[in-house]
Amino acid sequence: MAVAVLTGCGFAPVYGTGGPGNVLLNSIAVAAPQTRDEQILVREIETRLGRPNDTRYTLSYTLNVQEERMAISATNITTRFNLVGHADYALTDTASEMIMTQGSVNQFTGYSTTGTTVATLAAERDAHERLAKILADQIVTRLIAASPGLTQ
Repeated sequence: MAVAVLTGCGFAPVYGTGGPGNVLLNSIAVAAPQTRDEQILVREIETRLGRPNDTRYTLSYTLNVQEERMAISATNITTRFNLVGHADYALTDTASEMIMTQGSVNQFTGYSTTGTTVATLAAERDAHERLAKILADQIVTRLIAASPGLTQ
């Protein structure tokens, strides 16, 4: 019953047969990463959209990650950090060099520094990875939302 209602309103799976999201699959060359955070971001985007067989689009991005002290003890020792991430992106048609869609995404993650040095370093590394994955998900979601305008 729910399927009949959704199809009646024009709903169609984005990756279904003839779906608008198919134009994104294996057709986007993502700019080469320069940092570990960018490497994770690119890996996650390519995991979701595939690596290009035929480069129809290029995806450029600018990733900025800042660390903020969130919890400070009475002895002035930081016990919790937030990583605040901001990514601007632009999807460009390689043939026409026209920007097809662009935008920015923001998110944050946090980690605790109350454990051992090894545990703190592991928590920090994990927070960076989580942040890059979240930002990649947001970028892919926005690209999928823009995909109906990309089909030609």
